[in-house]
Amino acid sequence: MDIFQSIILGIVEGFTEFLPISSTGHMIVVADWMGMDENAENKAFMVIIQLAAILAVVFNYKDKFSLSKVDLWIKVLIAFLPLAIVGFLLKDIIKEAFNPQVVAYMFIIGGIAFLLLEYFYKEERQTIDDVEKITYKEAAWIGFAQMFALIPGTSRAGSTIVGALILGLTRKAAAEFSFLLAVPVMAATSGYDLLKHYDEFTQEGMLTLAIGFVVAFVVAYFTMKFFIKFLEKFTFVSFGIYRIIFGVALLAWYL
Repeated sequence: MDIFQSIILGIVEGFTEFLPISSTGHMIVVADWMGMDENAENKAFMVIIQLAAILAVVFNYKDKFSLSKVDLWIKVLIAFLPLAIVGFLLKDIIKEAFNPQVVAYMFIIGGIAFLLLEYFYKEERQTIDDVEKITYKEAAWIGFAQMFALIPGTSRAGSTIVGALILGLTRKAAAEFSFLLAVPVMAATSGYDLLKHYDEFTQEGMLTLAIGFVVAFVVAYFTMKFFIKFLEKFTFVSFGIYRIIFGVALLAWYL
């Protein structure tokens, strides 16, 4: 991987991580388009770089990272457990599923899910407008919804947002809980890959990783702000349409 490729992947990761359009799916496809080898270092790069998104959450939601918010973080950890357990047990199978065709199908399915949700969405039925009002039971259900993100192309943000909307969260609250839930998820997955593969990075590889990390952080920080502003005026319909179009385009390209 060269510096240009790391910058491109940093932009892709930062822009797509918190949007319901699958950051991993986009990085797999973009890396393939750039002709990158599917070696251990490149695969580790695409996981480790997600740590930058954690920093973006911390900087955007400093008020949530305090001892007074222990109850909120217990709920976040409850939501994290289903993905952590199943992901650990099936990690080898999941890695084998990382290919553009699977990504394409899951883009389309996820897009249809968003369009259906928005069709039946009624603002007056969404009773939870603050992430701190989520109950432990609701957090657990969102966690089960997040398990669909183990399939490449589904989108971690997308699956958690869908689950949250079904449970009665507003669009904004659903997105913000997804942001916070990203912290333990990416700390676990990216941290694990960093510890497991750091010795596989050459000196040049560490430089490209650092550059991609910084780019991903900056882009993710501003994307989160944009996303919340967007949801104050618009719905998830555009994301559903984008997912379907992108998925169909991928199928046409690869099949």
